[in-house]
Amino acid sequence: MVDIAPRLRRPTIRDVAVEAGVSRGTVSRVINGGHWVSPDARVAVEAAIRRTGYTTNHHARSLATGKSDSIAFLLTESQHLLFSDPTFALLLRGATQALADRDMTLVLLVADTEAAQANIEHYVRAGHVDGVLLISSHESNTLLTSLVEAGVPTVCSGVPLGDHAFVPTVSVGEEESARVMTRHLIDRGHRRIAVITGPDDTPGGRYRLQGFREEMGDLFDPVLVEQVPYDSDAGFAGMTRLIERAPDIDAVFAASDVIAVGAIAALRKLGISVPGDVAVAGFDDSGLAATHDPPLTTMRQPWDQISTQMVEMLLDVINGRSREALVLPTTLVVRDSA
Repeated sequence: MVDIAPRLRRPTIRDVAVEAGVSRGTVSRVINGGHWVSPDARVAVEAAIRRTGYTTNHHARSLATGKSDSIAFLLTESQHLLFSDPTFALLLRGATQALADRDMTLVLLVADTEAAQANIEHYVRAGHVDGVLLISSHESNTLLTSLVEAGVPTVCSGVPLGDHAFVPTVSVGEEESARVMTRHLIDRGHRRIAVITGPDDTPGGRYRLQGFREEMGDLFDPVLVEQVPYDSDAGFAGMTRLIERAPDIDAVFAASDVIAVGAIAALRKLGISVPGDVAVAGFDDSGLAATHDPPLTTMRQPWDQISTQMVEMLLDVINGRSREALVLPTTLVVRDSA
């Protein structure tokens, strides 16, 4: 019988060193960045790694360095939004790629209940990840405060509400973006413009409404305001309530493309044409906008930049470098819906 045990043994640094004809210290330096290693030695070690099939023992490495080489992608929304709202998928994809380029791992965490939040706090505090990308935040949620108090490096997508000015953020100009879209609708001749915005305890919900109100000026009517969760069913319900209160609406600014899709479905059910009777505009340009019927006029967020910058910022914070807020520009994309 052939003894297969030697084939099952995992190659070690010692095996690589013997194969390359160098010391174990040289192999270790190559694996950890190649500092103080000659080009010839690096080539020999890299070739030996390929021949032996050696892979880094990340558990042992984390014990030695105090780092896990993994980052948490933390969503504080209902799980179904991860699949129904494409904005989260875009950020997840971008962050995953940015970390893969650095040989790091992204861990998806969803804190949609108090129990889940408690479990995640324990998990993060235990050092299973080196830092957190906080993708959504609500003013009433204490999770961000807990992370900061525990000294966990954290970067937020969007400017969190409350006393968190010291937390690094990557965001877009919410108020200015809303003003640009509102001005577009006004310039198209609309005057009875409604807004369906997100929850007031989220930065998008609060600041997009604020920008809309400021740009509308004397045209602003509080009767034409609905605040709903970021999903299409809520957009449908919000639009239905608006039409019941104000059937003379001629345009709607929805604070997300998902909300806009729900609003258009409600208008169609009521026999109201888009954009013939009512123009509808969204926010995000998450992929949903371009394929919808009619294609959505919307404010495009730079999703790839947001996720990449969040990862770079978090890695800087983890490595002790100071980072502050970064605001990225949006772009008005005009399509058939408005």
